[in-house]
Amino acid sequence: MKLALILLFVFLRLVSGFLSEVIKSTSTSEAFERSSLKMKDLSIFDEEAYEADRLSKDQKAMDEMKEKSEAEFASLRTPWKWIIRKRIWDMMEEKNIARFPRPVHHRIPNFVGAEAAANRLSSLKEFEMAKCVKVNPDTPQRPVRHAVLESGKTLLTPQPRLRTGFFSTLQIESVKSKDSNIRVKDCTNSKGVVKFGTPITLNDECTVDLVVVGSTAVCPNTGARVGKGEGFAELEWGILSLQGNLDAETTLVVTTVHDEQVVSDIPPGKLTKHDVPVDIIVTPTRVIRVPNRAPKPSGVFWDLLSPQKLAQIRVLRQLKKEIEEKDNILLPSGPDETLPPTASRGKSDKKNKMENLGGKATVASIPGESQVEMHPLTMMENNDSKCNQKQVND
Repeated sequence: MKLALILLFVFLRLVSGFLSEVIKSTSTSEAFERSSLKMKDLSIFDEEAYEADRLSKDQKAMDEMKEKSEAEFASLRTPWKWIIRKRIWDMMEEKNIARFPRPVHHRIPNFVGAEAAANRLSSLKEFEMAKCVKVNPDTPQRPVRHAVLESGKTLLTPQPRLRTGFFSTLQIESVKSKDSNIRVKDCTNSKGVVKFGTPITLNDECTVDLVVVGSTAVCPNTGARVGKGEGFAELEWGILSLQGNLDAETTLVVTTVHDEQVVSDIPPGKLTKHDVPVDIIVTPTRVIRVPNRAPKPSGVFWDLLSPQKLAQIRVLRQLKKEIEEKDNILLPSGPDETLPPTASRGKSDKKNKMENLGGKATVASIPGESQVEMHPLTMMENNDSKCNQKQVND
């Protein structure tokens, strides 16, 4: 009996081993067949069809991104401008021609060669003849503000976003008369304007001889410009022309930009009636005198000012109230609007500055606006101003 059991056990082991070998052989054969089929597929790979399919999918993805981008801008008043802005901002970062503060998105972009452009501007006869020059407060025009003060002219510069006041004037001779240790460059940023400038009000008399604006993109044929999307250059022009501080017909407008910001695809005839074109474009390498400048506006277009924008700017609310009370009229209001995104300021800018010491910035978020801080301003008197200030009669 024991012998029979032993023989049965041996027989079962032999059968089990045989079946295992059969299964293994079958698996190897199937794997070989699959491998052979794969090799066969590779041998008939259609490169043209693959490339066509890849390009088609890439194009579909790009179209979807473009559609999404355009949908985001569609709620804004002039979506075509935002397409140009984004292209220029992206290009300046990609080509590394942007300078601190970075990323340049939602700013008047600072650029490599800003000092060279300012030097070229300061050699223009129109600049030499001007006594009072209005310059925007953004970083790329800081060298222009330096040139204005260094030339002994009066610098007129707006309070950031017009939210804390109107304009301030600076004269280096007047500043140095109080402290000879003050340098020109100490007066060219927002802190210097607050510390050494003289705030003026809506009704102070001031004659502007030349206006310098920043741009994101500008057309060399019509002078049409695209800013950062908040419309403050136009509002400042409108208020100054309405108050008689500048002549909209004869006062020249100049912008300093990088050569890559001079573009030809700003659509003619699409500017809104309040947009201010430029007469002269100055880059680090050339001066462009615009041959077919678009008409310049005059005054404030209240019918374009949305309640949202009016709520942002105290000086505009003051001006509107003064006109309505003086003329006994009710001025129109513009339609509601979605205000464009703005760049943030603060710690992120300091971090970006440190990153830029070594080269190109990393675009991680959308920080912001030019290197200007907002400060509450107190009104000061300065009888030395060449802009002939006059005390407001309350």
